[in-house]
Amino acid sequence: MISLCGIFLLSAVLVSPLAVAQAPPTFSWDMLAPTQNLTWVECYSTFQCTRLEVPLDYSDPSVGTAALAVIRLPTNVSKAEYRGPLLFNPGGPGGSGVDTLVTVGQSAQLVFGNQYDVVGFDPRGVSYSTPIASFFETDAERAVWNAGEVPTSLNASSDSIPHDWARASLLGQLAAQRDASGILKYVTTDNVARDMLRITESFGFEKLQYYGLSYGSVLGATFTALFPDKVGRILIDGVPDANAWFNANLTFEATDTDKALQTFFDGCTAAGPDLCAFYAPTASAIEARLETLTTAIRARPVPVVTPTGYGIVDYSLLRSVIFNSLYTPYTLFPVLAQGLAALEAGNGTILFSMGETAPPFECDCTNATVPFHLNGAEATVAIQCGDAVEVNDSVEELRNFFENAARTSEFAEFLVGSNRVSCAGWKVYRKDRFKGPVGAANTSFPLLLVTNTADPVTPKAGALKTLAGFPGSALLTQDSPGHTSMTAPSLCTSAYFREYFVNGTLPPPGTVCPVNAALFGQPANSTSKRAEGEEEMLAALRIIADAVRPVITRKFTF
Repeated sequence: MISLCGIFLLSAVLVSPLAVAQAPPTFSWDMLAPTQNLTWVECYSTFQCTRLEVPLDYSDPSVGTAALAVIRLPTNVSKAEYRGPLLFNPGGPGGSGVDTLVTVGQSAQLVFGNQYDVVGFDPRGVSYSTPIASFFETDAERAVWNAGEVPTSLNASSDSIPHDWARASLLGQLAAQRDASGILKYVTTDNVARDMLRITESFGFEKLQYYGLSYGSVLGATFTALFPDKVGRILIDGVPDANAWFNANLTFEATDTDKALQTFFDGCTAAGPDLCAFYAPTASAIEARLETLTTAIRARPVPVVTPTGYGIVDYSLLRSVIFNSLYTPYTLFPVLAQGLAALEAGNGTILFSMGETAPPFECDCTNATVPFHLNGAEATVAIQCGDAVEVNDSVEELRNFFENAARTSEFAEFLVGSNRVSCAGWKVYRKDRFKGPVGAANTSFPLLLVTNTADPVTPKAGALKTLAGFPGSALLTQDSPGHTSMTAPSLCTSAYFREYFVNGTLPPPGTVCPVNAALFGQPANSTSKRAEGEEEMLAALRIIADAVRPVITRKFTF
């Protein structure tokens, strides 16, 4: 999701080297013929893959078909113990469920229960699924579009909003003109929900078992609104106000953004100078130190040359790096502190590297026929903007929208830019798409929603709004900053996950789980010996977190 997962229309990749999951081995998806059933072949060593044919338009099958890339890690339990598929969506929109599952499959079975086949899929228009959503005719053209771009802070200058509006309008025109396959109007979330039901039914089951993070929460909530009688077990993690998604107004999602930033100030002070390079004796002193640095960089940006590239640490880049660090604070806060301290001394290398774009583009003329699949950014824009109400705001209306949003958080500049502004130029809509409201008075099984105490983009208040639409469902709170429960491992949280999927048990109202981690690497509160299997569970949670982190924190380039 653009604001939920740190993806911006005018952006660079912001992924710490510590956060990048190992690339999965390759598999030639194009060798599989799409079928109307699940025809599995061995793939990625221990997995099975298929391409499932689905209608582009479920109300008019004559429009054509799409082929979904679907992967599973089969369970080895007996037929009596088998509970069918558990579908997984890592977020985005635009994240590859295939690539993610290759990394997390065995860990996911440990966390959720080995009675399930864990199933990943690339939503229609995304990655290995075809046809693919793409706005550019060549990789070189895509690289030119991205050249020199960094996330634009809407308050960086007086022309930031007009510039971003014009760029969004241009991209919207390109998308509409180059949609030769006609896929764009059909990549909406409601159709992906219908695809999930089709996958489930192809396994021979009537009800969906599902775990979705971030945008995956919107997908899970939409499925439930459309098919309340098809809910088996649905767990959604990092939950926004789902109705706000369809209204192209994510201002409310910034409710806890400043609270998440405060945990940097508080955590740095508590950690001390040995663990936090940007230390000051009080949280307020660290905050003032950061304000002074930000003012200085606005007035005088810092040029940087690294072994892989070069550029400028300016106000927008600094602000975007800070904002995106809030997504995964347990990983990025120590690096952020080092970068801020170095930047004070005139060295912007660490901060620039944290916000650096993908490796410099090189034209591979010998491999030009390999199908393009790294389309996370294009899919993100197409899904988000195609879902939402049509945005026809003028530049002045967008400026007023931003000024109102800025009253909620000082980082509203990115939330508005990545949603309202980026959709202002979109032109491809399907008239009968689902636009809410998101809710269902009765579901065949209650949902489990998960939120953090200081999530920068999906606050607890937003999760409560979505929860209100599904009476009888439950909310589990994890006591941590960051986006989704995967921001930090928690044996408490994972135990409730397993109880829900294995036994259908919901946590008691008001349950709050601690995490088994500390900001800036502070010693854990508990020194007691762990019970048997707990270290294995923590390791599994870290593997899942490392794999989904690039999806829920990455700003895709096109």
